[in-house]
Amino acid sequence: MKRFRRILLITLGALLFLWTLWFLYQKSVEKPAEYELEKPRKHELIKKTVANGSIVPRKEILIKPVVSGIIRELYIEAGQQVKKGDQLAKIQIVPDMLSLSQGEQRVRSAEIGVQNAKMTFDRNKPLMDKGVISASEMQGYDIALRNAEQELDAAQEALQVVRDGISRTSAGNTVVRSTIDGMVLDVPVKEGNSVIERNNFNEGTTIATIADMADLIFQGKVDESEVGKVKLGMPVVLTVGAVANAKWDAELEYIAPKGVEDQGAIQFEIRAAVELNEGQTLRSGYSANADIVLERKDSAMVVPEGIVTFNAKGDSAFVDVKEGEDWEKTYIKTGLSDGLDIEVLEGITMETVLKGLRKADEEEQGPPK
Repeated sequence: MKRFRRILLITLGALLFLWTLWFLYQKSVEKPAEYELEKPRKHELIKKTVANGSIVPRKEILIKPVVSGIIRELYIEAGQQVKKGDQLAKIQIVPDMLSLSQGEQRVRSAEIGVQNAKMTFDRNKPLMDKGVISASEMQGYDIALRNAEQELDAAQEALQVVRDGISRTSAGNTVVRSTIDGMVLDVPVKEGNSVIERNNFNEGTTIATIADMADLIFQGKVDESEVGKVKLGMPVVLTVGAVANAKWDAELEYIAPKGVEDQGAIQFEIRAAVELNEGQTLRSGYSANADIVLERKDSAMVVPEGIVTFNAKGDSAFVDVKEGEDWEKTYIKTGLSDGLDIEVLEGITMETVLKGLRKADEEEQGPPK
């Protein structure tokens, strides 16, 4: 019985050893690789570059006052359409105390001058009537009175301008008006806010921002590696992140002659005129992506770029063509590429069978999206 068990154990051990050897051998044998078969096909190829930027109005105006003071009334709000010359706000003048004091002193001096000239005129008028003095001498007193009265009017008007910002002969500058037709984009002030006039030393307080929203442009930047391929007049397709499933056509109208450094890369500013269709609207400041079409072919013979082998220098390309049961490396001449497909100009035909990607590789990559 013990002998039987010993023989059984030895037999099982031998079988297990042989099975292990067979298993290791099977693992070491490489299975022949299986490849997908590809054929050239006709396809539209578009080579493009993408520029990031935003949608802005071509004409955007900052309305600033020409006098300092306090906002007494506001007649507009953001989103409102205005015409050139429409009233936007009214400013209450806060007079300078020194200028106000000087103006009041000038009025009092002018009043004294008028009183003195009038007394002189009244005193000499009866003498002229009696013939004691000549008419020419009396004319001098009359002119002096008129000049004094004119000086009084000028002093009173100057005082009113200093105090109220307006005069009797003009509406003054206390009413802020629009300088263009357009939409009010922003009103950064409120009633009661103090504002500063624009002058040579200060840009002044912005009362409102007005823009023509019917004339929009895309303003963005392209990298220095792509700017040499971009030309004026190229078609541009705009995609706005805030508006789903909508695209806008545009035309490239400006490329900056000088680049600027942005995060270590040289960027060139570009602008494109946006074509708004009827019923389409865009808001100022929308972020957008511009697809600039560099080159396009509507019907090109293409193959997947992943099956093309390029030599180390990059001056030639090859594909594997099926010849019976074998594969033959064949030279091809390539053309336009969009990163996924590449155009083939010479070397194969539409009926040529090509070696595609390995099936194992496709399984690892997962199903196409």
